[in-house]
Amino acid sequence: MPLFVIVRHGQSQWNLENRFTGNVDTPLTELGRHEALQAGTLLKPDHFTIGFTSVLQRAIETMAIILRETGQTDLPLVRSANLNERMYGQLQGMNKEEVAAAYGAEQLFRWRRGYTDQPPGGESLADTYNRVVPYFESAMLPHLQAGEDVLVVAHGNSLRALLMRLEGISPKGIEQVELATGVPRQYNFDVQSGTFSLLEK
Repeated sequence: MPLFVIVRHGQSQWNLENRFTGNVDTPLTELGRHEALQAGTLLKPDHFTIGFTSVLQRAIETMAIILRETGQTDLPLVRSANLNERMYGQLQGMNKEEVAAAYGAEQLFRWRRGYTDQPPGGESLADTYNRVVPYFESAMLPHLQAGEDVLVVAHGNSLRALLMRLEGISPKGIEQVELATGVPRQYNFDVQSGTFSLLEK
């Protein structure tokens, strides 16, 4: 069965500082680079046909480190803003504790985890879903249907949106889903049924 692997980029500088990062192009930390290296070590047995990243440096560098570790530096890569992190609008750059103090813990949770809640001037997870999933259907799924193995390195919310499609998670259920940085999530794709099976490794 074709293999489909998603990886959230390694820790970024604003992850470390507990800031809303969104589509601000912040770099990886040293820990983030180490997380990417560990992801590459886990994925060494796999051989991918094509890779996809966002256009943000933390995803691009994570992919580059993984491919160096797996010995696949010649892997064809596609970069797309459709895979960028959710845009948090006026919250971008703000510390999450400061947002909680200003707006309350419940509002902070709704902006971070609610499916349809839009932060001021930003995207909801539903908005993110509506750009990520059609891109997945048009750009990635044909490779899987052709029997190819696909690697994706992107962001917490763009990948959470994709998880809804892959695992049939509801808008309410996705509120409780958190993706760790630098940890591969691997699926087998059944070409006949068009379904994804999560591999426990």
